[in-house]
Amino acid sequence: MSTKKSAEPSPESIARSDRKRLAAEEGARALADVERQAIEVRKNMARLREVREAKEAADDALRTALPAPTLKRRSRKPAR
Repeated sequence: MSTKKSAEPSPESIARSDRKRLAAEEGARALADVERQAIEVRKNMARLREVREAKEAADDALRTALPAPTLKRRSRKPAR
């Protein structure tokens, strides 16, 4: 027995196609959101790297500008 497809889609096929369409739209929105968050994270990482490098450069400049600290040696106690 062969069944012929009717020209009119069934309510189940309409519901299925609606679910697929909604899932595709939500997936596209989720991917766009993930990409946007990744861009924000990369921007923040670059900002923090610049801040860290500037701080390290300032610390190096300060270290070279200050005289080297002299170390005092402790005298040993005489052995008994």
